[in-house]
Amino acid sequence: MDFALVFPGQGSQSVGMMAPYDSLNEVRNTFSQASEVLGFDLWDMAQQGPAETLNLTVNTQPLLLTAEVAIYRAWRAAHGPEPKAMAGHSLGEYAALVAAEALSFPDALRTVRFRAEAMQRAVPEGTGSMAAILGMDDERIRQVCRDAAQGEVLEPANFNSPGQVVIAGHKAAVSRGAALATERGARKVMPVAMSVPSHCSLMKPAAEKLRDFIAEIRIDRPRISIIHNADLRAITDPAEIKAALVRQLFSPVRWVDTVKTLTAQGITHFIESGPGKILTGMNKRIDGVQQAIVLSDADAIRQTIALLAQ
Repeated sequence: MDFALVFPGQGSQSVGMMAPYDSLNEVRNTFSQASEVLGFDLWDMAQQGPAETLNLTVNTQPLLLTAEVAIYRAWRAAHGPEPKAMAGHSLGEYAALVAAEALSFPDALRTVRFRAEAMQRAVPEGTGSMAAILGMDDERIRQVCRDAAQGEVLEPANFNSPGQVVIAGHKAAVSRGAALATERGARKVMPVAMSVPSHCSLMKPAAEKLRDFIAEIRIDRPRISIIHNADLRAITDPAEIKAALVRQLFSPVRWVDTVKTLTAQGITHFIESGPGKILTGMNKRIDGVQQAIVLSDADAIRQTIALLAQ
């Protein structure tokens, strides 16, 4: 069976999220390496929080990158096979690049930390927000954004699964959009716990700063195919990968189309390398996915390897 490894983005973090992996040496070693690079104890933050600290973008991004790379390393150390392809939801693309040996782990840490700082500076906390809209089709949500913007930024940010789209923009515009979506028949509208409004045009100033920073970072050709969110294609040229990472910051995450691109290439199984199970839940609702699995702990890693060997 052909499988893809997928790496989640922000929203998968929670206090105590690494407890199920505590027995895995590769996980603890990866966190030690990251803590040395960044100069603070990521393991303690993951396990002790508090949630307010964990959810700050400048902390969440390097923390999740570390968790995802750590779980991938544990997978490989347990003789988990290489996937046919990979993808990452937003931030998860950086973990995919590390796993595909296109980007070194220390450089990835420094880049996502800078990325998060640039995002936070571009839109000070309290200026923007995000909300998830459930039970409404994509085009009607685009129309809601157009109608509720009223001169401010309001755009679809994440096309996560059929009937689940996240909108982002100025805080007041997101509130208007949430109210209008409810009025027009959305099944549910929920705020998203993000300290910045990702994947909308408010992130363009951050993208400009990221472009300058990433120009100095070495990226090689990936050993494994990675489907990028903003482009829905595998990119091998290092300069084009850098451009895609910059463009990704202010472009919507087209996760449904990313998964469909992979299924069109013969991928049947999607294995999530990260804490939580957000991508697994979304993937189960997308046509063409025969099985969605999360590497939720050491046992799940062993069981999934056994499944793939059948």
